[in-house]
Amino acid sequence: MQTIPFLNSETAFRIRDAFGAPCYVYDEATLRDTANHVLAFPNAFGLTARYAMKACPNANILRLFSSMGLKIDASSIYEASRAVAAGIPASDISLSTQEFPDDAALIALVEQGMSVNACSLYQLERYGKLFGGKEVGLRFNPGLGSGGTQRTNVGGPGSSFGIWYKDADEVKGIVEEYGLTVFRIHTHIGSGSDPEIWLKAVSLSLNLVRQFEGARTLNLGGGYKVGRMENETTTDLQEIGESMKMEFEAFATETGREIRLEVEPGTYLVANCCAILATIQDMTSTGESGYDFIKLDSGMTENTRPSMYGAQHPMVVFPQNGETRADKDYIVTGHCCESGDILTPAPGDPEGLAPRTLSEGKIGDLFGIGGTGAYCSSMSAKNYNSFPESPEIMIRLDGQLSVMRERQAPEQITANETNIDF
Repeated sequence: MQTIPFLNSETAFRIRDAFGAPCYVYDEATLRDTANHVLAFPNAFGLTARYAMKACPNANILRLFSSMGLKIDASSIYEASRAVAAGIPASDISLSTQEFPDDAALIALVEQGMSVNACSLYQLERYGKLFGGKEVGLRFNPGLGSGGTQRTNVGGPGSSFGIWYKDADEVKGIVEEYGLTVFRIHTHIGSGSDPEIWLKAVSLSLNLVRQFEGARTLNLGGGYKVGRMENETTTDLQEIGESMKMEFEAFATETGREIRLEVEPGTYLVANCCAILATIQDMTSTGESGYDFIKLDSGMTENTRPSMYGAQHPMVVFPQNGETRADKDYIVTGHCCESGDILTPAPGDPEGLAPRTLSEGKIGDLFGIGGTGAYCSSMSAKNYNSFPESPEIMIRLDGQLSVMRERQAPEQITANETNIDF
């Protein structure tokens, strides 16, 4: 039977009674535990661990991780500004973005200490014109990718992320033209747990470091896979890290250069630290040759991962009055008027259906969806069908409940709309 370690029936109904449903429920103890695992990542010559805030950018998450020593990886100038507004020093933020920001916005944060990785030849040229003579990081596509689907693969010839590794000579020309100093090489291949693939990525990345003598840091990105389901593998950071450490030591022996390691996980830090708490608001059946359906008061508006990737999440029915019931197979659907709002797709196949064995559900029962801390709140189909944004709640170390984000009021959904005369 599937479980959500930090969410039992008693806690679920306590949260529902206090804050309503649907809502996101985070667990502080689990967040701290995963942060400590990342901060213990093996390294040869120093470690900077960054949180990829795109996974879940709530200010309270940023402040918690910052208090423990994690720095921040921002994927847009807006994320960087959001982190600063949350109290994170700009000097703790590294920006790697697909969309190069407006000059004024970038200059303001760089002057406060934010570092930048140029992610294309065009970005490097722009950076050089703005900050000639300063330090810059370079994000390369090392020619290798990893991921469960093409949508989670951010390296190799099918990915637009980073400067193609064969363009290194052109990069050197731009660096020389603007008097830039390359202090960091950045690569990121996607998500996976295979140590051999990671070792190959390290080797390819160190070859790029070798070409830029001033580089003193290698950022290997994130992508450390997390198993949300029992049959899924979670990356062993110690196993991968120890192998990486040996590569860094061998590089130092060969070149005399001691390179600092940076990692920037997102999913690993938050995925299993949150559950969506929903209510079974309806049920239906399509007969003996069809399916039994559970309909929730949540869906794509809180979690698009099943619809986008065929992603799997642990699910638990919390019966009213603590009843014990037999198991039954269900297709679980969201509340959106959208055929793709399916929460039990076939693994890796958003188009397929895969019934899930759960405790028998009844209208009014609560329903927990685990593994929803990463790319759920931050990547939801916000306000689709004009459903309000759900609140975010944290279970504190002492069991108390704290509000991280209030439920959106209906009038906030239309706050930015104007009245045109017709």
